[in-house]
Amino acid sequence: MAWALVNASPDILAQLQANSLLQPERAVRDTAICGIVLVDGQVDHTTGLYMLREATRSWPIWCTDSVHTDLTKGNPVLNVLAHYCGVERRRIDLAGDGFRVDGVAGVHWHALPLTSKPAPYSPNREAPLAGDNIGLRIENSATGQALLYAPGVGAIDEALWRSMQSAACVLLDGTCWSDDELIRLGVSRKRAREIGHLPQSGAGGMLEWLDRLPSRTRKVLIHINNTNPILDEDSAERAELARRGVEVAWDGMEITL
Repeated sequence: MAWALVNASPDILAQLQANSLLQPERAVRDTAICGIVLVDGQVDHTTGLYMLREATRSWPIWCTDSVHTDLTKGNPVLNVLAHYCGVERRRIDLAGDGFRVDGVAGVHWHALPLTSKPAPYSPNREAPLAGDNIGLRIENSATGQALLYAPGVGAIDEALWRSMQSAACVLLDGTCWSDDELIRLGVSRKRAREIGHLPQSGAGGMLEWLDRLPSRTRKVLIHINNTNPILDEDSAERAELARRGVEVAWDGMEITL
């Protein structure tokens, strides 16, 4: 079976070692991953690409034009990979009808521009463009069921809201519980919204939006910062999520559409 990898976090090697399905052992340094899809050029989503440099073939990597620019100029990880395994860039067209990852049958992908912020080294940092950050609508062609993956959400616009309402499962930005969380803890001078992340609590926060979704929708928070109290299973904030029917993603979680 072939797999697509969405983003490459710094712990990608540990993830591969923990999942036997991704280790077919057909050859030396083999993996079942046949392509990589990137939703932005952020460090936490791309550092793992360095760990995959010893592949025995070029990596097909899907990304938008602005993300490709960030990763060949601001943080030129793709240029570095060219000296190792090589890169076969696949362009994500925001105006198209979606795309398919070669080798992954029965799955249709659609990119959705998100309101957020690109990486600090992006030329678009203070004036974001469509394509700096995207969400992914991933659909099972056989069942018609779709999952929405959006790890960087600064605001929910009409297009994103429509996609949330029609998805069987939403995996959404859970970076911060409160807007001033990073400031209160002394780890940043900026609010969550300033760095492109909609907090869960407060007026207009993520939880208010999730409450409005159909009851059948599975709601999961991802991309959770280590300052967020929801990581403490005994916290009042975690209890609040449970009361609202919102899950916190965990390593090894499997979702079937």
